[in-house]
Amino acid sequence: MPDASLVVSVPVVELHDALVDLPGGVVVVHWAMEGPAPQEVIDIVVQPYMGTVASLGQLASVRTRLVQSQSVGYDGVADVLPAGLVFANAATVHETSTAELTLALILASQRGIADFVRAQERGLWARAPYPSLADRTVLLVGYGGVGRAIESRLLAFETTVVRLARRARRDERGEVHAMESLHELLPQADIVVVCVPLTSETTHLIDDSFLSLMRDGSLLVNVARGPVADTQALLAHATSGRLRVALDVTDPEPLPPGHPLFALTNVLISPHVGGLSSAMLPRMVRLLRVQIDRMLRGEEPINVVLRT
Repeated sequence: MPDASLVVSVPVVELHDALVDLPGGVVVVHWAMEGPAPQEVIDIVVQPYMGTVASLGQLASVRTRLVQSQSVGYDGVADVLPAGLVFANAATVHETSTAELTLALILASQRGIADFVRAQERGLWARAPYPSLADRTVLLVGYGGVGRAIESRLLAFETTVVRLARRARRDERGEVHAMESLHELLPQADIVVVCVPLTSETTHLIDDSFLSLMRDGSLLVNVARGPVADTQALLAHATSGRLRVALDVTDPEPLPPGHPLFALTNVLISPHVGGLSSAMLPRMVRLLRVQIDRMLRGEEPINVVLRT
């Protein structure tokens, strides 16, 4: 290997091939974090997408200045990341695609797309009215990058968007409510979208009391993490037919074959593909270029969420 001023490891060949025309002295190596590191010093280690956090234990034998995730969420990382490391998430990479899928799930549920597909498979013309998205009140539970991206798209559909975050504040679009207002606001919403990070405080946030406060016939959309919802509570409320549910994440994940949630016609399930679109690779490459340039200039990386 030629002398390198900076070494970057990437877990897939697609990232390796996309990182072309880098500044001189920057070397990109392939390491999926499944075995020993290719060398003792790797300045930027890119974690596999959707890989288990247990692989981060491999970094105990590597000297690295930055661990770069390909995901926005980082639940469980602090428990296994070796001491003395800097961990950055992939903010700016997945927000747009996740917002697109969220709107797709909402529109599919509101406008009966799944019913039409089932009817088409049986050769039936099943004309029926369905609720609009226009004029609905949507409660966004979680207002980070993903929440803001979802809101921007919802507003184009002439909805009323109510926003909840950890702390109350005001911005150019008005009031952001504190999470303490959740139970007060749930009964006012036609659609509830949950996009919070998974923490000890948000685990089973969507429980029986949460679901009981939602309006009859309203729609719950979970694009956060599976354990944010109590699966048994979800199943009970969906089985009763009182609520509609759309999930990009489940607990357990993947949802095992034959799970009763699959059989419910008022439940839409996508297999955790919110960020998995054609937009991911170029946006991940763009983020890595920023991190490389900043490291070469001696600047702090962006998107740092943990320092152990």
